Amino acid sequence: MLRHVYIAIVTMGLTFLPVMAQDASNIAKVRDGNTCTRCNLFQADFSYQGIRNIDLSGSRLRQADLSLSTMDGVDFTDADLSVANLFGGRFSHARFVRADITSATLVGAWFGGADFSGANLTGANLSGAYLKTAKGLTNQQLATACGDEYTLLP
Repeated sequence: MLRHVYIAIVTMGLTFLPVMAQDASNIAKVRDGNTCTRCNLFQADFSYQGIRNIDLSGSRLRQADLSLSTMDGVDFTDADLSVANLFGGRFSHARFVRADITSATLVGAWFGGADFSGANLTGANLSGAYLKTAKGLTNQQLATACGDEYTLLP
C-alpha cells in the first residue's frame, strides 16, 4: 500500500515539471543575428548560418545543429552545447568558457583564438579540429575528449 502511495506522489510530481522545448521566437532572434542570453535553443538548426559577435551565454543549445556555420566571436559562456553538432563550423575567437560540450561533434571545425577555459569536453569528438591557437585548453580537458592525427592542438 505504501509503495502505491509513493508511486502516485512521484508520478503527480512529474506532471508539474516545466517543459523544456525549444522556443521558435528565440531561434528566429538568433538567426537574425541578435543576442539571446539564457535562451532555450534546444535542437535548433543553425547549420550554414553566418552569425557573428552575439551573446548566447547561458543558453541551452543541447543537440543543436551548428554544422558548417560561421559563428565568429559568439559568446557561449556557460552554454549547454552537449551532443551538439559543430561539424565544419568556424568559431574564431568564440568564447566557450565553462560551456558544457560533452559528447558534441567538433569534427573539422575551426577554433582559432577561441577560449575553452573551464569547458567540459568529455566525450567530444575533436577529429580534424583546428585548436592550435585556442586558449584555455588543459591536458585534463583534452584527455576526456577524442581526437585524431589531424586534430591541431596548441
